[in-house]
Amino acid sequence: MFDPEEIKAVGLLLTVPQKIALVSHKNPDGDTIGATLAMMHYLRKKGHEVTALVPNDFPAYYNWLPGADEMIVFDRDARAVKRALSEAQLLFCLDFNSLDRTGNMTPDLTKFSGAKIVIDHHLDPSDEFDHYFSVVETSSTGELVFELIEALGDKALLGQEIALALYTCIMTDTGSFSYNCNHGRTYHIVAALIDLGVDAAKVHELIYDTYTENRLRLLGFALSSRLLVWNELHTAVIFLTKDDLKKYDYQVGDTEGLVNYGLSLENVNLAVLLTEKDNQIRISFRSKGNFSVNQLSRDYFAGGGHKNAAGGCSKIGMENTLGKLKEVLQHYKDELNYTVSF
Repeated sequence: MFDPEEIKAVGLLLTVPQKIALVSHKNPDGDTIGATLAMMHYLRKKGHEVTALVPNDFPAYYNWLPGADEMIVFDRDARAVKRALSEAQLLFCLDFNSLDRTGNMTPDLTKFSGAKIVIDHHLDPSDEFDHYFSVVETSSTGELVFELIEALGDKALLGQEIALALYTCIMTDTGSFSYNCNHGRTYHIVAALIDLGVDAAKVHELIYDTYTENRLRLLGFALSSRLLVWNELHTAVIFLTKDDLKKYDYQVGDTEGLVNYGLSLENVNLAVLLTEKDNQIRISFRSKGNFSVNQLSRDYFAGGGHKNAAGGCSKIGMENTLGKLKEVLQHYKDELNYTVSF
């Protein structure tokens, strides 16, 4: 899976105690948070001094993960993040393939003079890193962290804290094992994590059964009043304006998973969620079958990701973004007209 020379080089870097910074991507999800925390626990067990950094706040339903309260948020304490980066000798980048995926932290990461190590499963990593553990055909970055720990000969260091973090990665990045999980190895790793003490039902409950009343009402509003179905394009779109989010007291993570509701419709092969935040429109894409939302997002919406799950953005307002999206999809009308079957 990994280049033996890369394993040897990183293994050598970790043979002596180091000051290490771990970084997640902007708008952190379960995979980047879980992978970062798993590496934090693992590297500390090896005797390193480790600091976990995130660009901005992450959803509260990950706060229960061991070590989550130690993560330093750049948007809350930029000075502490800058200090940690200035003191670090090694930098691990988890679940992103380009430094510009870290938002306001990008300039500081670009200036980092030590070795940069990327662990990621997205397409087309940039050339900004010194060591690469990049595999697209895997469920999650968390799965790659498990493989890396094993490849470094440290499987014995795995424990419940690491297992909980890695299970969170895999469960959330596969939509509770509903996509991007057609690899037997994934389930062997999941079994190993459960053997290490993961209660799968409890983890699911802590992440998915903790809605606030406002979040549930936002979901109902989105489906009843903000759902567009373009039957001729086999596409469902949900859009939420900043006023919509304000009305339901939006909190970080409240729209997580919302895009998947559109994809649950019969005859819909593409689902899109548009949310108005930070003076731009954030876009989430999901698809069934072979239609590549990664390519769609890269070509038209300054984004990217995976074949069936990607993100992008637009700075032309909600109405114009909806118009552009519908116009762009006209070019894919035939490509989107298919039935998923065995």
